[in-house]
Amino acid sequence: MCGIAGLVDTGIGANELSRTAGAMADALAHRGPDDRGVWLDEDAGVALGHRRLAIIDLSAAGHQPMLSAGGRYIIVYNGEIYNHAALRRELEDLGVTFQSDSDTEVMLSAIEQWGLRPALERFVGMFAFALWDQKLRELTLVRDRLGIKPLFWGLFGSRFLFGSELKALTAAPNWQGRVDRDALATYMRWNYVPNPHCIYENVFKLAPGHLLVLGQNGTPQLTCWWDARQQTLEAMQRRSDPTDVEAIDAFHKILGEAVQSRMVADVPLGAFLSGGIDSSLIAALMQEHSTKPVRTFTIGFNEDQYNEANFAKTVAQSLGTEHTELYVSPETARDVIPNLAKIHDEPFADSSQIPTFLVSQMTRRDVTVALSGDGGDELFAGYTRYHWANMVQKKFGYFPESVRGLMSGAITSVPGSWWEMAAGILPEKRRPTRIADRAGKLAAFLRQPTALGIYRRQHTHWPMPGDIVPGGLERKGIPWDETLAEDYPSFIESMQIADTLSYLPDDILTKVDRASMAVSLEARVPLLDHRVVDFAWGLPDRFRTRNGKGKWLMRELLSRYVSRDMIERPKMGFSIPMATWLRGPLRDWAEDLLSIDNLSRNDLISPKPVRREWANFLAGHNSSQEALWGILMFQAWQNQWMNAT
Repeated sequence: MCGIAGLVDTGIGANELSRTAGAMADALAHRGPDDRGVWLDEDAGVALGHRRLAIIDLSAAGHQPMLSAGGRYIIVYNGEIYNHAALRRELEDLGVTFQSDSDTEVMLSAIEQWGLRPALERFVGMFAFALWDQKLRELTLVRDRLGIKPLFWGLFGSRFLFGSELKALTAAPNWQGRVDRDALATYMRWNYVPNPHCIYENVFKLAPGHLLVLGQNGTPQLTCWWDARQQTLEAMQRRSDPTDVEAIDAFHKILGEAVQSRMVADVPLGAFLSGGIDSSLIAALMQEHSTKPVRTFTIGFNEDQYNEANFAKTVAQSLGTEHTELYVSPETARDVIPNLAKIHDEPFADSSQIPTFLVSQMTRRDVTVALSGDGGDELFAGYTRYHWANMVQKKFGYFPESVRGLMSGAITSVPGSWWEMAAGILPEKRRPTRIADRAGKLAAFLRQPTALGIYRRQHTHWPMPGDIVPGGLERKGIPWDETLAEDYPSFIESMQIADTLSYLPDDILTKVDRASMAVSLEARVPLLDHRVVDFAWGLPDRFRTRNGKGKWLMRELLSRYVSRDMIERPKMGFSIPMATWLRGPLRDWAEDLLSIDNLSRNDLISPKPVRREWANFLAGHNSSQEALWGILMFQAWQNQWMNAT
């Protein structure tokens, strides 16, 4: 796991090329504190920079940038190829010899032996890399299938820049970042900027499963080398009809292999454990493949409504892991907030970024690699909102739009505190969590005339982004693609693929990557092995959803390791008491960022609607909490980055 950066600029000399690539790489030192390297081709105006977090082959033989044995290719690479040992044996049978144990050398040899595209098809892993071809004189950027590892690029006249994070690009001399108003308007809906867009003009995210070739003509050419949508459709066409036991056994085998391959490291390794189904299953399979207790880590909060540490502890005891937990005070969690804009150098506002950073920080004290359970919700329909939205569509879809609007208005007229009081009357085992939030979502769903509209509303924070960003025209993508309903007739499956293409890489994986790499921790995600993805989509729907609940197959496999009472409980998510904090100890901080003067700065935000929602929130309506968090994170981002650039 590393940080990569570089540039192509024929207008500067060797010294400036080297200094620029070095500065760009050093901006990513947190991603790679163990080593630093720069390589350049002055005649071509190419410079590649690298910061290394040593995981496989800790020796100097794994140094990057790395030159291929035949001398044609130079690579800077971020990620892991989990089947590198098998590829090495295959290449050795062809007469290839190796100088190191690193997967980087295997990648280079595979590309040199088979060509880039055939080699990519063989790679199992997470990766983002830049490859300079000295024969063709072209630079190629590549991102892994599902977007686990990030890669940004930008073209500024004749200068081409790329890097693992925007920090690398902004470190280049003469950088002048201008906010893209259309991207900002898009951010206001989702609380992240969806790929391939970026908050800055002329800068883009390389989309998952894509590659970019920059040839001698200086024009970037983008190609999709692995299409998640096409792959899932092909898997659906191959669907078989196994028995329950056959499906569980097959899932056990393929996920077990994915977990086992991700346990290979020359540094200490552990796992995040929240006590939920996804992380518990990963920890269980890790323990199955380990001869000693696996290290597991969780954080807890003293507020019972947000605390899963007790569930994680019970699971850890049942599995026999060596468990570490840390209860975090509200003060400790709040102290993270001033650093969020620095960690996320693009506006990003998933409030679970706070506990994700805290658990990464704690985990890094003991290990360098941690396995995560991310991806289970998208693959096995685990999000409660899928089933809520499906229920609303089925039960209320036939009502006239005017009637649904009246129902929605009645729900939203009730203050959030009243919903929480009502929930408190119910027995604890039947008491729903975050009932006020769910009531607000139900009200929002009722106003949507179509299934796709319901999906958009699930993720929407500001329904009319153009009202928030003057002159901003929201960019519409996957969530407006009506062909989704044609290709995926199941409403739940259409939501799954929409999330897989956008929400997963742009929110979930971004959050985990930035939080973990901020503390030099490598996070691995076995559920997003592309073979597991193919397997999951190749199963009939009943293996995902039964009796209105998702993750049926994951639950059944996990029940082989822990008792069912540890599994069958309401989904909590990884959340914090944000509403309480914003009305209490964070109020002064929020008031300052949301002042008329600060909101009016740079003419990027319209103060009036924001101030109106802030007043509603302070009056007890929690429905705008995440929308306001998005504004606050953008304002904090401006303070951190726009003032600096």
